Amino acid sequence: MDEDFAASGTARVDPQVLRSLMKKSDLAGFIQLGSHLLALGASGLLLWTLWGSWWGVPVFIVHGALINWLYAAQHESSHDTVFRTRWLNEVLGRFTGFVLMYPRDYDRWQHFCHHRHTQDPERDAELLGRSRESRIWQALGLLGVTLWTYLAIRMAWHAFAGRRWPGGEESYFTDQQEKKVVAEARWHLAGYAAFIALSLALQTWAVVILWWAPMLATGWTHQIQNYIEHGGMPYVPDTWQNTRTMKTVAAVRWLSWGMVYHTAHHTYPGVPFHRLAALHAEICRVRGQQPVTVSYLPYWWRQIRMLVISPAN
Repeated sequence: MDEDFAASGTARVDPQVLRSLMKKSDLAGFIQLGSHLLALGASGLLLWTLWGSWWGVPVFIVHGALINWLYAAQHESSHDTVFRTRWLNEVLGRFTGFVLMYPRDYDRWQHFCHHRHTQDPERDAELLGRSRESRIWQALGLLGVTLWTYLAIRMAWHAFAGRRWPGGEESYFTDQQEKKVVAEARWHLAGYAAFIALSLALQTWAVVILWWAPMLATGWTHQIQNYIEHGGMPYVPDTWQNTRTMKTVAAVRWLSWGMVYHTAHHTYPGVPFHRLAALHAEICRVRGQQPVTVSYLPYWWRQIRMLVISPAN
């Protein structure tokens, strides 16, 4: 997904500069992924040690957030930009897709459609069906409830019905892709069943305590990023107008794998995560202006007030 999505007629990054920014690095990928997995291991060990005490509650939230934000790794692997070595991106995508119950092929092709048709309500895979959402449904979405419901139902449908979701919402799949999505869903469900069987055989709650419970309960920690990237932005084919950039601290930039520079990412999606800050700076220099930029807390305070104050549909 190396296309240039800069709006026609606007100042563009010099091709030579862009080529240098698009260079991938196995080392950068291993450092980012390794640090994320090390943090996960540390939080998991601490959670296991503190389980049953009130001290375990904040650790539970941190551990769950680290699991949910593994989607940043999956997202980058879908672009093949985590590692220079292509098969490493494939392995990482399979791993994170299984952990997050978000099969890689399904996510990758859906995400490709999202990039090709960002903020097109008729063709953007992330917008299809959104227009019918009530405010209560939107609030549940922010909490992560609808995300996990959506993923579970879609995976079960693909696995047991053996075909794409009815109604045209997955019309972007080719027939060959549909077959792969069905096979992928079946392997995922078989894998989860194996974990359940093993847990019952060993009489352990480790899978629930260290994986499923924190992941499902803290979906909101990643949903705040998902919603802020394009939510409420104009339905226009211009990344400078339909995508937001987030202003935040270094820890969140690390946790998001650079996706806070989301406008830059959507404009030149072939640039790897570790060069997005430099790409953002270069685009701003060339254009002479900043993209639409918000901070998390002020933005979500406004959104929550709107959900609470405005009557539900």
